[in-house]
Amino acid sequence: MEIRVQREDFSIDEEWRKCKERMSGRGGAIVAFAGLVRDLNADDDVLGLFLEHYPGMTENSIEKIVLEAQSRWSLLDVVVIHRIGELKARDQIVLVLVGSAHRPDAFAACEYIMDFLKTEAMFWKKEIRGTSEQWIESTSNDEVRNRRWRNS
Repeated sequence: MEIRVQREDFSIDEEWRKCKERMSGRGGAIVAFAGLVRDLNADDDVLGLFLEHYPGMTENSIEKIVLEAQSRWSLLDVVVIHRIGELKARDQIVLVLVGSAHRPDAFAACEYIMDFLKTEAMFWKKEIRGTSEQWIESTSNDEVRNRRWRNS
């Protein structure tokens, strides 16, 4: 498991290569999700995001999510990289890579991790628009997705 919270951008190619190496030929699947900063929200232009976190607490909250995923599915490697600070529209914000012997486990775990990053990871996100700024909260859809996982 590798969890990083960082200001710097990341290379999907490089992280993929390292994940593949760590699986040492045992892996049959790597599923990836890379999130981008949207440039539009509710028909309003978005210039970027500002993300704050609580060092240590944030990483622990992500580790808890990954450990739960590892208890549900047979996983060989998990990478979660989440950026903080000021990000522009279209910048990469998050990367989740999940490696396993078989694709169903990798797909399910990747989706699970992303769903819980949206609601359980300790980040505060401020959306920066042309003339305003607004703190972003989890949506009702995010909560519905989490309840589905908790009930399964």
